[in-house]
Amino acid sequence: MASMSMTSSAVRAQWTPKQNKLFEQALAVYDKDTPDRWSNIARAVGGKSAEEVRRYYELLVEDVKHIESGKVSFPAYRCPAGAGGPLGYEADRLKHLRI
Repeated sequence: MASMSMTSSAVRAQWTPKQNKLFEQALAVYDKDTPDRWSNIARAVGGKSAEEVRRYYELLVEDVKHIESGKVSFPAYRCPAGAGGPLGYEADRLKHLRI
């Protein structure tokens, strides 16, 4: 099991993209009122214990709190080459829509 002293990035590194997706899907199925929630989610994810998925969830909640409090800055996204700047990129992306 992952040590409680491990950093959140180290814990996340131990999860595969597939396990992340299964975790997200299981959270949508097994809400906070579900009996044996963490056991059910662990079974859905595979290869993780109920305690590991519970801790993973706690790390996710901590991350969301940091983002919402403004402690995490948004990345500086770049427009693809030839997109004509931020507005040009959005216009290119939406040009196929007829409004």
